[in-house]
Amino acid sequence: MTVIDAADVAAQINGSRPELLEVVRRAYLAHDAGQSSNPHSSFLRFPHQPRSRIISLPAYLGGEFDVAGNKWIASFPDNTQHGIPRASATLILNDCVTGYPFACMESSVVSATRTAASAVLGAEVLLGERRARRVGIVGTGLIAQHVWKFLRDLDWEIGAFRLFDLNRDAAERYGVVLKEDSAAEVEIAERVEDAFADCDLVVLTTVAGEPHLHDPGLLAHGPVVLHLSLRDLSPEVVLAAQNFTDDVDHAVRERTSLHLTEQVTGDRDFIDGTIGDLLAGRRTREPGRPAIFAPFGLGVLDLAVGKWVHDRVVEAGKGHRASDFFTGVEV
Repeated sequence: MTVIDAADVAAQINGSRPELLEVVRRAYLAHDAGQSSNPHSSFLRFPHQPRSRIISLPAYLGGEFDVAGNKWIASFPDNTQHGIPRASATLILNDCVTGYPFACMESSVVSATRTAASAVLGAEVLLGERRARRVGIVGTGLIAQHVWKFLRDLDWEIGAFRLFDLNRDAAERYGVVLKEDSAAEVEIAERVEDAFADCDLVVLTTVAGEPHLHDPGLLAHGPVVLHLSLRDLSPEVVLAAQNFTDDVDHAVRERTSLHLTEQVTGDRDFIDGTIGDLLAGRRTREPGRPAIFAPFGLGVLDLAVGKWVHDRVVEAGKGHRASDFFTGVEV
């Protein structure tokens, strides 16, 4: 068993985001080709802390990856009030011949990386290029920061940013980082609606548990929306756009915006396809029509990124090897 801490994970990811985008692309295509097993996530909730949860994401990813495992990720929003991150996570990787775990790694960075890579890949496919005149960002926490790192490292051409966060200080701190890394104009929005206006790419990374955006007019100018927090948009807004996700059966549950829309319409016909459909060319975005990419977050992506990190950490002689973890049995 190799134990890999956050520092070793981050050391491998930093500087390798273009390669990791391709890892995520290939993982999506493997999943699309049926080379995976991705059971529904399990949500552990707490009666006395309704905003907090721990999620279990078991999965198997075949093809070139051939790895199984499970991510155990906690989301406790009140953590930020005490100066610690909202999310913490651990990823276990299992050998597919013996079943033995061969790695245990800190996974909040892996999780944020695969989420951001998935989002930027979706944006690239739906926009058709690595360019956005103006990007609106709603929620300026960890995931938004990782999305920016992918945009930056993939050399996206961005003219301006408009940021909104309920915590204006958080938006301003995020703006400082953008100004340090980019020549783009950065504006702090006073209202969430302003993060949509005139933006051809909008990124939603909040901790909202219920829809808070109800006006379909937000999409009147035809933007691409990356709905990473899954529950921000009302059914009326969802129905005003083309809708894509990563896996329909996974995404239409747990009171996501797509799930709520299904309850209104009685069907899933409003979902135009998956990112696998887009990557394989079976579906395309209709020119000028707003498009929403709402990935639920598949465990197979954690496996793909986690296995990539593990292999490079071991190759570099890093990590903490516990050869007798299983009473002396080597895997």
